Amino acid sequence: MAAFHFELVSPEKLLYSGEVDQVDVPGSEGDFGVLAGHAPLIAMLRPGILTIFADGGNVRVMVGGGFAEANPAGLTVLADMAMPVDDVDPAVIAGRIKDLEEDVADATDGAARDRLQRQLDQLKTVQAALAQ
Repeated sequence: MAAFHFELVSPEKLLYSGEVDQVDVPGSEGDFGVLAGHAPLIAMLRPGILTIFADGGNVRVMVGGGFAEANPAGLTVLADMAMPVDDVDPAVIAGRIKDLEEDVADATDGAARDRLQRQLDQLKTVQAALAQ
């Protein structure tokens, strides 16, 4: 399989830079895979699991949104938040979901409730992806 260059960047640091065989990306319009020679595109990310295939193995990374750009030079993902799945504590996510559910129920302002509900939906999506 032909390799291509991939970079995963979060606001904190460069998480990955190197040659890969494939990257599966959680796009806002659905998951998509990128291989060498992929057509140019820019896509928004949704919270979920990004999977990097390289050197006969794979690395799973939880992302919290952002953008992906495929071009002739490779693929770059600019993630709002990114963390290796092995570093994620499911109990922390479950606790945050419970807190957000209470906050949504208690919210009196419609805009604030909508913002909290979006955060809750994103965390539930990540929780479901981690369970797979």
